[in-house]
Amino acid sequence: MSEQANLAESDDLEGFTLARVGWFPYNPVDFHMLRDCPAGDAVASLNGQPNPGHNPGGSKVITHRHLSRMAIIFAALVLTSLSPRPAAAQQAAATSQQPTYTLPEYNALQAAQAEKDPTARLKLLDAFVAQYPNSTLMEYIYQMYYQSYFQLKNYAKAIEYTDKLVALGDKADVAQRVQAIQARMQLFATPGAFDPKAADAHDQLTKQRDAALQGVKLLPDLKKSNAKVTDDQIKAVQSALEGAAGAADMLLKDGPAAIEAYKAQLALNPNDAVASYRLGLAYLQSTPPQSLDGFWALARAVDLKIPDADKVKEYLRKTIVNYQQPNCDKLVDAQLDELLQLAANAPDRPATYSIPSAADIQKVAQASTIISVIGDLSGGGDKAKLTWLAICGAEFPEVIGKIIDVTKSENFVDIMTFTSASSDEISAATTANMDVKVWTAAPPAGAASGTITPQPDVARVQKDDEIRFSGTLVSYDPSPFLLHWDMVKVDPTTIPDKAGTKRPPRKVPPKQ
Repeated sequence: MSEQANLAESDDLEGFTLARVGWFPYNPVDFHMLRDCPAGDAVASLNGQPNPGHNPGGSKVITHRHLSRMAIIFAALVLTSLSPRPAAAQQAAATSQQPTYTLPEYNALQAAQAEKDPTARLKLLDAFVAQYPNSTLMEYIYQMYYQSYFQLKNYAKAIEYTDKLVALGDKADVAQRVQAIQARMQLFATPGAFDPKAADAHDQLTKQRDAALQGVKLLPDLKKSNAKVTDDQIKAVQSALEGAAGAADMLLKDGPAAIEAYKAQLALNPNDAVASYRLGLAYLQSTPPQSLDGFWALARAVDLKIPDADKVKEYLRKTIVNYQQPNCDKLVDAQLDELLQLAANAPDRPATYSIPSAADIQKVAQASTIISVIGDLSGGGDKAKLTWLAICGAEFPEVIGKIIDVTKSENFVDIMTFTSASSDEISAATTANMDVKVWTAAPPAGAASGTITPQPDVARVQKDDEIRFSGTLVSYDPSPFLLHWDMVKVDPTTIPDKAGTKRPPRKVPPKQ
């Protein structure tokens, strides 16, 4: 072994310690990946106009961005913290042990490493494996395999060799195994590496998810093996791996597993806007959807200023609209503002927070009469909010009241009216609780939300007359209380004729 010793001394090594930074970059794949791959920030602009059925960016784009982001985190860790020399080699150097490989093996590895052409390098690697199938240098051979296949854009083979390196178990340095998993995450995220329509797409995603989780399990050993690696760096890598597992789970349509992964990621960094965003999507895409938790997580992402926050906010708004299906979409804005304010101060949704669903709203709408509506809205509080969600924009077919005052304009008449369940209260009323807007001429463009048939004869109604009409509720003033109507059609029998005589009234329904 004297020739080996001389070779080591000429390279300033104590024994045959491979993977010196000066000749065999510990993590050369990072240089290639970060230079050649479009591994932009995972939270770069969320492309596409979101809609309730499609999250911003799309699942394929999101997966690539997430894994790319993880690649950058790994690169930072490996390049700044991991030892440039394998633990086994360090131990051999420290104890002056003889290497576990022969000089021909070493020279064959060096020849492969020195070869710049990836195709020619693969031939040398194949020859090495054929001649030395049980070599202790196999972790470095597998590393060069996946680097070479990456250069040739054969991502499937590159991923195969990252898996082979990891499968060596304790025969490979733990840092090498973590690095191989890192490379796998990057390779999988490279455009063209994964085809969701491939026959084995499910198997590919499962392996990707399992590899990420295996990486999480290796991190405690990595920390023990290298004192330079800080707790914060381990947390950063674990966060990225948890996110990678969640991304694969999302494409596997395994909502519970994705939720678990993203919650684990947020436990490491509660202020990770992208993880909160993905957690929200995982909640919403679960079966059945966990809508309230999904809304909260997306709101949290907006509060944490995720890039393209405006698009995410609009997606959240549309998703809430789809969840509630209110007649008046504008009412969602107030709920959204409240949600954003609350989520800014709490990572998790309190059990007391809720947003009424379409079923809740429909139940209230079906039970409402104009009298119950006035009572609920006048009382204020959560009951008023729910009632207004249910009846804003709703049409009531027949409402009866007493005219308190009439204000005439060029195109319409405002009829201030009072209604009640009691005929005595109606007769005695002097203050209106409804503002009934009736168009007497064609409204200007955009002034009405639907088709209006003008009723010019309505201009003849007078104070203290009885009025019967159908219309649409458009807004209300809580104090003093006033309910506003539009798209109104007045019953012609309550309109005086030109001589001032009213037509015989129809029978008044007992309930409104």
